[in-house]
Amino acid sequence: MPQNVWTRWPLREALAHEGMNEARRWIGRVVRTVLIGLLLWATLTRSPFDGWWKAVGAVAVVLTVAAFHRFFRTTLHQRLWPSLGLFLAMEGGAFAFHAVGASLPAVVLWCGCAVVAMERLPLAAALLCSTAALTAYALVSDDNWVTTATTTGGLALAGYVMRLDAEARGNTQRLLAQERAARNAEAETAALAERGRIAREIHDILAHSLSAQLVHLEAARLLIQRSTDLEADRAPLLDRVTACRAMAREGLDGTREALSALRGEMRPVEEYLRELTAAEGARLEITGERRVLLPEAALAVRRAAQEALTNVRKHAPGARTDITLAYAEDTIGLEVCNTVRHAEPGDLASSGSGYGLVGMRERAELLGGTLESGPEGESFVVRLRVPA
Repeated sequence: MPQNVWTRWPLREALAHEGMNEARRWIGRVVRTVLIGLLLWATLTRSPFDGWWKAVGAVAVVLTVAAFHRFFRTTLHQRLWPSLGLFLAMEGGAFAFHAVGASLPAVVLWCGCAVVAMERLPLAAALLCSTAALTAYALVSDDNWVTTATTTGGLALAGYVMRLDAEARGNTQRLLAQERAARNAEAETAALAERGRIAREIHDILAHSLSAQLVHLEAARLLIQRSTDLEADRAPLLDRVTACRAMAREGLDGTREALSALRGEMRPVEEYLRELTAAEGARLEITGERRVLLPEAALAVRRAAQEALTNVRKHAPGARTDITLAYAEDTIGLEVCNTVRHAEPGDLASSGSGYGLVGMRERAELLGGTLESGPEGESFVVRLRVPA
């Protein structure tokens, strides 16, 4: 529920004079210094004070300035009753100056109180205080009623204009702070999104490359463990080591490709799938009118194909695998289907984190697409569809 306009304090940014340029700050300091100097001069030279009473008058001026400063600090902390108490004390001081014949300090004090009260207090309290101060000034003024009315009206208007200016400046500072916070939040969100993207890239590349190497290394280990004649088994062992080296090279190439993708540099997805299917012994079919894909969509297709073939290698090695890349009007689809009826799980079927399909699904959903996976008859099918 919004605060009542009559009881709402001016914005803290307005009371603190935030956003005020250096020129205005210096003008304010000069004006305050001149006013204090005039008050001291009038008290010491043009007042009825004599002798030691001049020192008393000067002390009274200093106390008045201190009260003004305290009033500014109290209103900055939005403490209503202490602020009203200080205002009444300053009004009492003005009446005291007037009572002893020091009319100039009294007039300056009344007018100053009226202006700062209108600028810094809640509107209801500001109107009451400003009216009281200006009424006191009007009652003791020696000018004709037209001059007095014009002066009081001008002071009230000046105080209200200063209030509007401070509110506008405070609103500007608050909007700037909110904009900075929004930009910082946007930057943090972008950084988190980029970290998530890099994490997915690392998982997809390493899961594919390292799992393939582990399969061959495990096979080599079993050959060594079960072999009774290592010289006779040298050729199979050499094949496994050679395959591991090829997988390591493939992982390195994949890492370089991922870095290129993060920089927006990427070769056509069809070329990548042809190399991938040739290395894995899978069949590839491309349908639809080929076109340049968005980098995010192309990367999603690459990683989905890579993860699906990794799962085939782990859970159904040797199974026939068919991959279909389908271009539609505004989407790109990928289907990976492998026959599982005669396939036996590989030695590393239980390896991995189990988050491969989850990561693929998250990648698709972040792009506004879908990923479905599961058995269909005698096959296991993975279907990806993302906007392109």
